[in-house]
Amino acid sequence: MSIEDKDAVTAATSDPGREAVAASYQRFDPRSYLRNNYGPPRGDLRQADGVGPWKLRCLAETFATGEVTGHSLIDIGSGPTVYQLLSACAHFEDITMTDFLEVNRQELGVWLRQDPGAFDWSLYSQHVCLIEGKGESWQEKEHQLRSKVKRILPIDVHQPQPLGPGSPAPLPTDALVSSFCLEAVSPDHASFQRALDHITTLLRPSGHLLLIGALEESWYLAGEAKLSVVPIKEGEVKEALSQSGYQVRDFRTYTMPAHLQTGVDDVKGIFFVWAKKIVA
Repeated sequence: MSIEDKDAVTAATSDPGREAVAASYQRFDPRSYLRNNYGPPRGDLRQADGVGPWKLRCLAETFATGEVTGHSLIDIGSGPTVYQLLSACAHFEDITMTDFLEVNRQELGVWLRQDPGAFDWSLYSQHVCLIEGKGESWQEKEHQLRSKVKRILPIDVHQPQPLGPGSPAPLPTDALVSSFCLEAVSPDHASFQRALDHITTLLRPSGHLLLIGALEESWYLAGEAKLSVVPIKEGEVKEALSQSGYQVRDFRTYTMPAHLQTGVDDVKGIFFVWAKKIVA
């Protein structure tokens, strides 16, 4: 465990629930998580009704409106994944990726540097290029994303300053993206709400939030780690967004079909939200 991760666990000890979540994540295996969720069958992008195409389509269609744009974007709790930024990278010049775990930050660095053994996201990049229909090659798409990511930072969404004091990320940022983070690291609904409040402080007034998350999930596997998730419903997500000062522009849901319920979690569905921070 790195010094940063030890410090993060220590910081969580003021709340027993958060302490338990932080401790459980020290067994998180990025490669197992990637195999479970981004390899077949969930990673089979040939099925139009699959969860992968649905997520990529939600993001591509939102960015295609031309409304979610600016100089800087922060990806909250990136995990070991990059697909969530494939459409975003054409609309922002400065992208910050973040994660609580050093192992995930290392995994991102391996892909960004194109080191041997990096996870292969080319099928996702190809699919995004197909959806967007700009005639761009997947290699051009990945080069653009790599050139726009300026830093990978530690984050703790349970802290009032999630990136810590004096962060090198441009703040306040023009947009936030977050995928499967807040519900996965919150022991209860109150913690989910506070975490949303905390990341909202990073966003400028009238800035945009794109949020993807699990509906009614209580656990998932990542190697030997069995991680708890706060089960959340569509109405609870909408209420939390309202409490944090957002106007919802779009809200979509996806029901996980039986053939994609593979025993690696108990997720019932996925939500996608495009919301705008209301000017106080």
